[in-house]
Amino acid sequence: MSAFDSLMAIRGLPKPHQDEVKVTGSDPVLKTNFRLGESAAAALASVGVAVNDLWELKTGRRQSVAIDARAAAAALKSKDFYQAKTADGTFKKIIDAGHEANRGLTGIYQTKDGRWALPHFGLDHLRRRMLNLLQADADKNSIAKAVAKWDARELEAAIDENRVCGGMIRTHDEWLNEPHGKIIAAKPTVEIIKIGDSEPEPMPAGERPLSGIKALDLTRILAGPITGRTLAEHGADVLMVSAPHLPQVWSYVGDTSHGKRSCFLDLRNDGDKDTLLDLVKGADVFSQGYRPDTIGQLGFGPEQLAEARPGLIYVSISCYGADGPFSHRAGWEQIAQIMTGIAAEEMQALSNGKPNILPVAANDYITGYLGAYGALLALGRRAREGGSYHVRVSLCQTAMMIYALGKLDNLPDELGLNPAEIDALSIETDCHIGRIKHLGPLLSLSETAPRWALPTPKLGAGKPIWQ
Repeated sequence: MSAFDSLMAIRGLPKPHQDEVKVTGSDPVLKTNFRLGESAAAALASVGVAVNDLWELKTGRRQSVAIDARAAAAALKSKDFYQAKTADGTFKKIIDAGHEANRGLTGIYQTKDGRWALPHFGLDHLRRRMLNLLQADADKNSIAKAVAKWDARELEAAIDENRVCGGMIRTHDEWLNEPHGKIIAAKPTVEIIKIGDSEPEPMPAGERPLSGIKALDLTRILAGPITGRTLAEHGADVLMVSAPHLPQVWSYVGDTSHGKRSCFLDLRNDGDKDTLLDLVKGADVFSQGYRPDTIGQLGFGPEQLAEARPGLIYVSISCYGADGPFSHRAGWEQIAQIMTGIAAEEMQALSNGKPNILPVAANDYITGYLGAYGALLALGRRAREGGSYHVRVSLCQTAMMIYALGKLDNLPDELGLNPAEIDALSIETDCHIGRIKHLGPLLSLSETAPRWALPTPKLGAGKPIWQ
């Protein structure tokens, strides 16, 4: 079964007419044997079909959906094409120097037992805690020497205990033999679980598929923000909720915030928690990427909010998924790759004797699109049947979808996206930092062209209110 067919099976409706969806292009696009362009195209095409379902509920009409696999592959590098206009009139890539330094430390290191492990240093506080655990300095040679003192599984257990991110590189078969891998393998890529009863809510009137839909976005760093950005692309009022003390990667914030509004609420403060709860009562979608044990303690778990706002669509985005012995762990793009066997397969493909990471953050971006897909499907179910729904997606479930699509052999020497292609896919807009250039919406809909109605916001600059 193709990735698109498996995602359509989750939809629970008759398959769209064969002429409705057009996917052009094919892999390889990027330097990997995995079919990343086609995987991303399947996710984006599925978003298009789900948007169509809601448009049909509003108007009785459907429209044609199109996506190109090369454009979808570009979407997996979106952050790399986010640029600001300089004084001399040229555009320059926006780089978060601190994050890039931390990324430079993140890598695959050999352990004492001859296996491989990846300690992750993505944010400053994680870097400090990981270096303290390893008793290493902030350079790769020191980290390599420190990792070499551990057996791989012992290091993974210590990483878990110290609430940092990383793990042992596994083959796909090893992952499937893990208790956690078995649990994830039995789940659909996108889970949509009814968690409460409520009356059906027709889709609000308006000229766009998601006109009148209000979504709260409590996520950070790629996957979750892409879910919110995708909803904004189709007309939703998306309000990002962050706080000054929460660590961010600023280049990611800029490129994942198009079309949203932004406010600060500190959930350590009872008054701000009350404000957020008031926002929830007027919302349709609540999207969060906290550790599972954290959000419930704050009073914003799925069942808690479904009671406060019957009919709410609650989206949870995680690395490992909601169930199983690893579900409490935090994670990043690279963690999903090393756990599910992708990094081990890249070692075989490149024949260098060392596991390797994909050239793009495929799990992050595709999981973000799948979170939006689940939210759109749940909105449709709410409109037809009523109810509150919990949508669950994870980086590991996405990685398993990518793995299941199979791999290519005999890659050509020249691969990648050329500057002319990227320019054709990019748009220029004005925002609080001036003129910026970035990828525009890549999905094509014949009647309701995706677009971001609002400029990219300054983080925290708006008010915690619904428009």
